[in-house]
Amino acid sequence: MRMKKKAGAFFLAALLMMASVLAVFADAVPVSAEEPLTLKLHYHREDGNYDGWDVWLWEIGGEGGGFPFAEEDGEMVATKVITPGVTSVGFIVRTEDWTKDFDGDQFIDISEMISGTVHVYVESGVEGFDKEYGDDAVIGTRLKTAVYNNDGTLTVTMTGEIESDPGSAFSVMGKEGEIGITGVTAGSDYTYTVTLDALLDAFQKYTIIYDGSEYAVKIPSVYSTPEFEAEFTYTGDDLGAVWSKESTSFRVWAPTAESVSVKLYESGNSAGRDVIDEIEMKPDVNGTWTVKKEGDLNGVYYTYCVVLDGAKSEVCDPYARTTGLGGTRAMVIDLDGTDPEGWDSDVNPHAGESINDAVIYELHVRDLSAGKDSGIVNAGKFLGLTETGTKTPGGVSTGLDHMKELGVTHLHLLPIYDFGSVEETLTVGNPFNWGYDPVNYNVPEGSYSTDPYHGEARVKELKQTVKVLHDNGISVVMDVVYNHVQDSSSFCFNKLVPGYFSRIDDEGIYSNGSGCGNDTASERAMVKKYIVDSVCYWADEYHIDGFRFDLVGLLDTETVNEIIEQVHKDHPDVIFYGEGWTMSTSMTKEGYTMATQQNAKETPGFAYFNDTIRDGLKGSVFDDTDPGYASGKTGMEEIIARCFLGADTWCPAPSQTVNYASCHDNLTLYDHLQTARPEAGQEELVKMNKLAAAVYMTAQGVPFMQAGEEMLRTKVNEDGSFNSNSYNATDEVNSLKWTDLENEVYADVYAYYQGLIAFRKAHGALRLGTAGEVASAVSRVEGLDANVLAFDIQGGMDGETADEIFIVFNANVAETTVALPEGSWNVYVNGERAGVTVLDTVTDGSVTVSPVSAMVLVRESAQASVSATAVSGEESSNTGLVIGIAAAAVLIAGIGCFAALHGKKNKKA
Repeated sequence: MRMKKKAGAFFLAALLMMASVLAVFADAVPVSAEEPLTLKLHYHREDGNYDGWDVWLWEIGGEGGGFPFAEEDGEMVATKVITPGVTSVGFIVRTEDWTKDFDGDQFIDISEMISGTVHVYVESGVEGFDKEYGDDAVIGTRLKTAVYNNDGTLTVTMTGEIESDPGSAFSVMGKEGEIGITGVTAGSDYTYTVTLDALLDAFQKYTIIYDGSEYAVKIPSVYSTPEFEAEFTYTGDDLGAVWSKESTSFRVWAPTAESVSVKLYESGNSAGRDVIDEIEMKPDVNGTWTVKKEGDLNGVYYTYCVVLDGAKSEVCDPYARTTGLGGTRAMVIDLDGTDPEGWDSDVNPHAGESINDAVIYELHVRDLSAGKDSGIVNAGKFLGLTETGTKTPGGVSTGLDHMKELGVTHLHLLPIYDFGSVEETLTVGNPFNWGYDPVNYNVPEGSYSTDPYHGEARVKELKQTVKVLHDNGISVVMDVVYNHVQDSSSFCFNKLVPGYFSRIDDEGIYSNGSGCGNDTASERAMVKKYIVDSVCYWADEYHIDGFRFDLVGLLDTETVNEIIEQVHKDHPDVIFYGEGWTMSTSMTKEGYTMATQQNAKETPGFAYFNDTIRDGLKGSVFDDTDPGYASGKTGMEEIIARCFLGADTWCPAPSQTVNYASCHDNLTLYDHLQTARPEAGQEELVKMNKLAAAVYMTAQGVPFMQAGEEMLRTKVNEDGSFNSNSYNATDEVNSLKWTDLENEVYADVYAYYQGLIAFRKAHGALRLGTAGEVASAVSRVEGLDANVLAFDIQGGMDGETADEIFIVFNANVAETTVALPEGSWNVYVNGERAGVTVLDTVTDGSVTVSPVSAMVLVRESAQASVSATAVSGEESSNTGLVIGIAAAAVLIAGIGCFAALHGKKNKKA
């Protein structure tokens, strides 16, 4: 290890506390053992159907994996050879899409096993299991953990009492040979203190031998200590490769490395043997390493070679701006040279607006264009989002034109950074994935580029895409996943500074609130800096207008607030929202709170998905048969009313609630309605869908919709079942079915969504920003029929031209009559149509609302009446085109034939 001459006392102490890769994490893991230990898990299902089922097994402190069942003596058995020294194994019987047989983790204690076979018997749907030893099982005392105490002693925990003399039971080995033991003292709970005759060197591996088996010694991490962070927190803005035409400077943070070099390559293909040079880097401030290379390196690829405990590994730069094929080699890039024409003058088309003014449309890049009916040339690519004039065979607008005509303000793109689950050279028709498996956070995904081999192509094409969307009035939201990585062991940050990026407790167990095997340690200074730098980079370099944070409840509020503060310095209109679910995670520091719904007051600039209104409208996402308010569940009035007011129990302001009925997760809205109400016909289901949309589109807060919801999107598997987790399903399942819009039923639903969006945009009273504004302007109407809700909204605020708005929701199968405040009321939304055109006028003091429908009425000011008349012609023209083409398609093909072309169980026409 090369140390700075000015390193303080803590620096030396820290090195003594971090062994090798800062510990072999988990129960003591032997280097060798004489006999294997085998676990056989027997699984029984009463129905005898084992298709698609396996068991996810993980050794405590280690990574998990799926183990298939195979028939043995008439039983279905999964077999795993256990790493010697492991004393507990977790298991989940599940399907590939993570449908669980029993909803919970279960653990098998094998601490008494030395070798042989242990049988575990699991009955489907039943908690617990039976455990039996095989004939070859050997039971006895084993070494469980060996932890260095940083003072010349080890604490050794056994699975039972040592029957022989403890003083001669252990040997400790290092690189130079055996370490002397001066004494062994027995403690409680089968623990023993082993006193060594020398301090251990932090950058050597040590093992302890007991009863012929050799186990790694664990040394606790000091990453989260104040002393480590004071010494090794780098605050500069030049991490990565900083290019100029004259030279490129490289800086990487690797405080535990013995040496670091930068390796230059001609190509970005890791299979190519095309090394140009390898340059040694010099240690610099706060654990960073630097080197400057003269000359123009634009287009040159590079990696870092880091030596830790004598072992050399090659790593991609965590701050890589772009990469070659597969994301293994970073590339030096002239970013200005990738800017499209007019980039300097490019702006957020919704600058100056608040998050409450947004209407967010969630889309996967491939879903827009993968269908053969999309008419889009660059199928599955960034550039597919830029094509205009695309149409179905019947002449209905698709792609960008469709989104623009729909009227959404923000396009939320599922992950567009470099993720690991899709081979970048493959395109539409090949393996698909949502992309929630990050590899390189600051690099666009190569499979969405027309040329994944050359790093500049993906950068240019994504910028071009953002520019075109902006030019068409659509802001861009990026889905970011900083809460976990695809693989913690291979993630570049963790290869440079082993284990630093992830939450790992003192027992070596990775925190797994994400369900992906690792949670990000956002509370550590350099992890927080990395996340903040990353978000700022996307906002600065790519003009991203918003960020949706996946599982943000695993990040701390301090980090989230700093992200918002730093981004808003230069981009005050960028919006932030995410999944604020409360999840279990093991923080590496005390005194932090997590960015959850319940802590929303601590992140006032951040909005959270409202699962209450989601499940309230359509039914629980955890029960596909559960109906919601829109599909007939009774007693939901209080829940829906609370959410409509932007005042759910956790929500301090309407600007912090994202209201929705569906997103990429779980069943689509229309599919859930079908599974919850299987007896309902299409006409009834469409009414439910429209009612759900009307509620969240007029509610206080931020409306959000899954792409295709406006045309009754469905995801149907080959067997006719609905797909509730299509993260890796085919393009055929996931792609938008554009020709559906040639059918009058779907065109009508599209026009309804289009009208709701237009109406929301026209009325500032639906977009209030604070709880105080809502309290003073919106009141709930009492004394109505069961399952009926009504709200009276006063005008008079900025952005509202009407004197008063009256909204009614009727979830009953019978019509209802509601009294109106005095005056003349124009109807803009009913069960059939929605928009900014007057549909009817009511003057008799009450209104009758049709079954399973919404009604929105406006008491106009004089100016508003004139404005409504002026815009009605344009709206009628846009809507009429879609419906007119659809009607023609129906006449030509017939509704019955159209139905035959769509999935067996699908109730679409």
